[in-house]
Amino acid sequence: MKVNIEIDCTPLEARQFFGLPDVAPMQTAVMEKLQQQVLSNIEKVSPESLIQSWFTFDPKIAERFQDMFVAMAGLGTRSNDKKK
Repeated sequence: MKVNIEIDCTPLEARQFFGLPDVAPMQTAVMEKLQQQVLSNIEKVSPESLIQSWFTFDPKIAERFQDMFVAMAGLGTRSNDKKK
């Protein structure tokens, strides 16, 4: 024998029916906290701060980036120019 019961209710109504707690205030608090963290860390992933952190990592990285871009453009490399 097969019995199907179809209940049409919202998730909030189902939680209330089964006596489960309302999680909406907790969800709101968590989402606000997450939004604050994202907004506070947005500066760390801006292009300017990323490039600044890359350049502070290695003093010669600016020259290496320039060599890489010159090589990608097909104009030769600066290191070959130095050897001549």
